[in-house]
Amino acid sequence: MLHTGHKQLRKGRYSQPNGIYLVTVVTHQRTPYFSEKDIAVCFCRTLNNPILLKQSKLLAWVVMPDHWHALIQIGGQDTLERVIARIKATATRNINRITNRTESIWNKTYHDRAIRREEDLLPAARYIVANPLRAGLVRRVGDYPYWNAIRV
Repeated sequence: MLHTGHKQLRKGRYSQPNGIYLVTVVTHQRTPYFSEKDIAVCFCRTLNNPILLKQSKLLAWVVMPDHWHALIQIGGQDTLERVIARIKATATRNINRITNRTESIWNKTYHDRAIRREEDLLPAARYIVANPLRAGLVRRVGDYPYWNAIRV
C-alpha cells in the first residue's frame, strides 16, 4: 500500500516494459538493519532470487546500512511498483524469520528515476556501486560485500 502523498506523486506514471529505473528504497525510520551481517546477507539472497524477479532484472544493486539502490529493468507484464512490492514483502518475511521479529522494515515509499538514454546507464550503475565509497564504508568498491552488477 502506498502512502497517500506518494500515490499522488506517482499519478499518471507507468512502468514501461523493458524500461530501466534507478530505484532507492529506504528502511523504516532509516534504521540501519543492514549493518548486521546476517540481515544484509539475507537481503542480498532475496535480491538474487530470479523467481522473485520473474522476467525483470536487477542490472546493478547495492545494499547500504539503511537503504538500497538498484537499476531494475522491467520485464514482461510487470510494473516497477509490483517488483518493488515483491522484493520488500519477501525481504521482510525472510528477515523477520531469521531475527524473530514481526515488524515492517521498509519506508512505505520509494524513489525512482527512469533511465531513458543508453549513455546514462553506465553512470547510473557506477553511482550505485560507488555508494559505499562515498559513505566512507570502504576504500575500494571491491572491499564492500553487498553489491552486484551484470556485464552489459
